[in-house]
Amino acid sequence: MERKSILRFLIILMFGILLAGLLNLDLLQWAKFRRLSDSNCIRLIAQSGARGNILDRNGEIIVDNRISYDVLILPQELSQIDRILSGVSRILGTGVKELKAAFKSNYFSSSIPVTVASNIDLNKAILLGEYKLEEPSIIIQPMPLRHYPYGPLAAHVIGYVNEIDRWRLTKLEDYGYKTKDIVGFGGVEEKYDYYLRQEEGGLSVEVNHRGKFMRVLGFEPPRNGKDVQLTLDLKMQKIAEESLSGRKGSVILMDPQSGQVLALANYPNFNPAVFVNKRTRLIAGLFNNPDSPLINRAISSSYPPASVFKVVLASAGLELKKINLYTSFLCRGSTMIGARKFSCWDVHGVQDIVSAIAHSCDVFFYKTGLLVGAQNIHDYALKLGLGKALGFELPYETGGFIPSPLWRKINKFQKWFDGDTANLSIGQGDCLVTPLQAANMMAVFANGGYLPSPYIIKAVGNLDLSAKKRKLSRVAFKKSTFEIIRRGLRAVVSDARGTGNVLSGLGVSVAGKTGTAQVSRGATHAWFIGFFPYENPKYVICVFLENGGPGHAASVIARQIIEAMNKQGLI
Repeated sequence: MERKSILRFLIILMFGILLAGLLNLDLLQWAKFRRLSDSNCIRLIAQSGARGNILDRNGEIIVDNRISYDVLILPQELSQIDRILSGVSRILGTGVKELKAAFKSNYFSSSIPVTVASNIDLNKAILLGEYKLEEPSIIIQPMPLRHYPYGPLAAHVIGYVNEIDRWRLTKLEDYGYKTKDIVGFGGVEEKYDYYLRQEEGGLSVEVNHRGKFMRVLGFEPPRNGKDVQLTLDLKMQKIAEESLSGRKGSVILMDPQSGQVLALANYPNFNPAVFVNKRTRLIAGLFNNPDSPLINRAISSSYPPASVFKVVLASAGLELKKINLYTSFLCRGSTMIGARKFSCWDVHGVQDIVSAIAHSCDVFFYKTGLLVGAQNIHDYALKLGLGKALGFELPYETGGFIPSPLWRKINKFQKWFDGDTANLSIGQGDCLVTPLQAANMMAVFANGGYLPSPYIIKAVGNLDLSAKKRKLSRVAFKKSTFEIIRRGLRAVVSDARGTGNVLSGLGVSVAGKTGTAQVSRGATHAWFIGFFPYENPKYVICVFLENGGPGHAASVIARQIIEAMNKQGLI
């Protein structure tokens, strides 16, 4: 009797447990399993929108998109794949083995189309469309790809696009970025990627328990990214890039009144299309090239400013009343500072501030620097926007460097000597600036005393940013300081012995300063920074040639640029 009771109890207990489990599944966890069921039977087939265009200041397209075509296969019947791929191979002229390898590596599920070929042209897409009548499992999907109508033009401003790397993915995953997304690298493409990038749409389809397609449930259209309009002028950009003509360096044209960058050219440059077309060998060549073609020399590299730095010395000397318009020093080709002889590049005779700027007399500025003092030189350089990043909108801007006695003491545990002051006075030693900083400094003397914040983004989508970006800081120098230095800068060109005299006779009056920077290896760097027309400046120009020889070489290129602008009616 006891055995029957125990058996009855066990049977009731088992049924109770089963009933509890059924109630748990049916009542308590039904929502969870409904979601799992839906996710198991619903598949998403993504469709991509187009990345936003990049335009110049006049709305001319610098970068847009072209329609390419991807070939996908819906793998409903795996037994038929070999036959289908054989037909695709004949049309594309691609080996069957290559298509099979692509199919294998991209296969995820029998309900999700598999990409077997990318970036095919329209003619092949049409032929595959005809073949699709025989093989409905073939899908020809339009795919927008970055298109560069002008090839490498403004490449360092634009940047390039490529598949997201692990470093970026870890930082951007919370913003909706995912593996294999195409994102920007360098330039506007990177800095404004969030606005330029498109939003995916696609088809929602239902499949059965075997993964076979049943029906379309819905369609979400993809959305294109926002356009970004630059302050660049395509005509000026072309002139600037053509002027470099194979010489390493950079050219900047800028509006001194607003800070808008009108042209920013670098050489060596690169063609962003190689990343779109996945030209592996060419891409490897760019990264391994010792000339570093991917570096934006205008903002990401800093160099000794040489004699263009003498504008800082002139400002400090006049403002601190260490010199005036009538102060003069005798240049015999060198001067003694302590026990060491410091040379000038020529014998200039008696020089005042205007002629010293015009003739770039080192002796005058050695002596001025010793009167002013190293710390004051440092401070006035910072007032003129040197030695610190300008907050420019492109990535990887460097700040340059202006040394001081305090820095030397703290970082090198060394004393600062008069010889160090002399070197700093002519822009040598540890002094480093970027070409953009040099151009921005010259804008102060072009516009009469305002330090701009250079910018290159005019609008994003329908939002005009140019009004918000016009930020000018007053440089509190005396009016006479600006007038005297401007006279010297004009004499650089107008004086028959001026170091920039090659820029005279252009039909437009130019003022500026040349520089020849000594470097440890190779030829000297060549500088010219200036503005024009002198009476009512519309443009600041900076020409920098890396290992390009004396400042005269940069002046020659500046002349070519101004001549071309004048010929095209841009001045």
